[in-house]
Amino acid sequence: MKSLVIAEKPSVGRDIARVLGCKQGGNGFLEGKDYVVTWALGHLVELSDPESYGEQWKAWKMETLPMLPERLETQVIKKTGKQYQTVKTQMYRKDVGQIIIATDAGREGELVARWIIQKSGVKKPMKRLWISSVTDKAIRQGFSQLKDAREYQKLFEAAVARAEADWLVGLNATRALTVKHNAQLSCGRVQTPTLAMIAKRQAQIKAFRPKEYYGLKVKGAGVSWTWKEKGNSTSTFAKEEIQRAAEKVSNSTGVVGEVKKKQQKSYAPSLYDLTSLQQDANRMFGFSAKQTLDYMQRLYEHYKVVTYPRTDSRYLTSDLVDTLPERVKACRGGNYTPVCTKLLKTPIRGNQSFVNDKKVSDHHAIIPTEQGVRLNELDYGERKIYELVVSRFLAVLLPPCEYQQTEVLAMCNGEQLTIKGKVIQKPGWQEIKDLQKGSGILEEDEEEQEVSGSIPDFSKGQKIAFGEAKITQGKTKPPVPFTEATLLAAMENPVKYMEHADQGLKKTLGETGGLGTVATRADIIEKLFNSFMIEKKEQYIHLTSKGRQVLELAPEGLTSPELTARWEQELADIAKGKARKKDFEAKIRSYTVDIVKDIAASSKTYRHDNITGKKCPECGKLLLEVNHKNGKMLVCQDRECGYRKTLSRVTNARCPQCHKKMELVGEGENQKFICACGYREKLSAFEKRKKESGGGVSKKDVSRYMDKMRREAKEPVNNAFADAFAKLKL
Repeated sequence: MKSLVIAEKPSVGRDIARVLGCKQGGNGFLEGKDYVVTWALGHLVELSDPESYGEQWKAWKMETLPMLPERLETQVIKKTGKQYQTVKTQMYRKDVGQIIIATDAGREGELVARWIIQKSGVKKPMKRLWISSVTDKAIRQGFSQLKDAREYQKLFEAAVARAEADWLVGLNATRALTVKHNAQLSCGRVQTPTLAMIAKRQAQIKAFRPKEYYGLKVKGAGVSWTWKEKGNSTSTFAKEEIQRAAEKVSNSTGVVGEVKKKQQKSYAPSLYDLTSLQQDANRMFGFSAKQTLDYMQRLYEHYKVVTYPRTDSRYLTSDLVDTLPERVKACRGGNYTPVCTKLLKTPIRGNQSFVNDKKVSDHHAIIPTEQGVRLNELDYGERKIYELVVSRFLAVLLPPCEYQQTEVLAMCNGEQLTIKGKVIQKPGWQEIKDLQKGSGILEEDEEEQEVSGSIPDFSKGQKIAFGEAKITQGKTKPPVPFTEATLLAAMENPVKYMEHADQGLKKTLGETGGLGTVATRADIIEKLFNSFMIEKKEQYIHLTSKGRQVLELAPEGLTSPELTARWEQELADIAKGKARKKDFEAKIRSYTVDIVKDIAASSKTYRHDNITGKKCPECGKLLLEVNHKNGKMLVCQDRECGYRKTLSRVTNARCPQCHKKMELVGEGENQKFICACGYREKLSAFEKRKKESGGGVSKKDVSRYMDKMRREAKEPVNNAFADAFAKLKL
């Protein structure tokens, strides 16, 4: 009898098939002597649409809410129905004796496979493949250690509970809001608290009032000294205090009171999980969270040079330590070859700073695999992300940076002055920073932070002649608006936005990874942009009028991270067998009834304040002008119409005057670039200028792009989460 292997995506399925010797090609599957390998295309099965339960929910009406089917059903996704039938056919083959689930190792991966198996109705023994990378070695090792699928039954139940809860709460709240206000509004337990965090940050900025502060600098013994008050602060809000200090110190003699010398060590930052990688990629290169995840998926599935990207751990398990030398060998190439060579000269060992079995749940941190890659095969984004992963991996393997910190304190007429110096003795992991400069991936502010250098030798009791003191001044700065990087950080750790929650809930939210998961946060942010509830001004995220109004109209419970904390607490208990899915579902149904009642009874109203005088060509209603993430567009205010027209889009073309990204506006021959600085240029003139300057796209670039498109045509047609999110309105 043969074993049927179900992978989550075609690329992973083909890798597994190759390792298992399955060379006979079929339509949507590959076969060998002992195995048949098939695959999903992300999700093949989803929770059924409300319309499928009967006529009562086909029309959006308040009187038919809440929608509470006695049992939530599943349906085959239409656009991938052909592949579902292929998988089902293989499962029912008489020569197939068991099914091996080889979807992504995690809660959502479990859901992908189990829903397919459940929908087909097949009853055969099941095993589970649980691996964190798709290299040949990892696949072979995983198949030698297959688990009984029954060990993951509770994990599946938790996944179903999460999906059903999001369906019940998200769809009912969205329909109620939309019908009540006749506008395309949506809310959910992750989306709405994320909006609330952005709103709170904007309120903090608006309420901020700057205060002037003062400091003091004075030259003495050839170096610049800084005034320091008794509380160790180098600035004060009291102008009179700093003026008195300046009078005392100016052109006076001071005495060295203390010379402190300390041997210090600094350690490399932790390995990357997906969120921290997305944050760095956004800060350094301006990549969106979604872009970074897409690049990682390519590196993981197509090139097989990094481990599973959707992880929330920044540690490795002890069983990986023996594989570290091979992974270092695979990193050789480009700027990192000298570090790799140095590391391979001595035994590579793991330590508790990055190896901790207790801090790894489903998947370990993101690290390179044992498989190398020619860097010139990667496109710009893929290479930058790969180099980030490699640099962080090599950094934790290097020894700590050792340096001597010197601080000299002097007293002058009762005022304390200080000077500090830092001399690096053994660079250790900081070698990576020099290489990062060569790769163009050093953080913008990192060079400024690394101020090092020696200071003159001073001895206690030494007299210092000071010159004229200079008062420095500045103003306190308001909080900075969210970027995608800082919003991801807030979603991962939203505790500060839970003002009234008890400590238990705050602890749970911290332990379970905050709002959303590492796999879904990028989709949540993207959805907020696409539904015009947030917009981007330069790199900063701002609420739109629609976003602000949704927060005012949404039920109070849906605007706080507390709901997610409670859910995750119970879902974790379901996965561990400590709680029952049935009890959780009963609470969700009761909560759904309450939120629909709240929305229906509300006296609040929604107002379009971005309405234009232009009529929709399809339904005749007035159009709305909205700021999209990548530009501006006109959309119909009628939710059932759906008409959209792009007005402008932000491009990668740089303004020749101020070098900012320009917008492309207009249609056909009238298209032109415009910049915030006032510069304007027709598209035809821009293309001519680029061609004459040799700045056009090369044939090699075009060839590489077309090859990439051909490869991606073979990739999954739907993301494991995209369709679910499109339906659930989270």
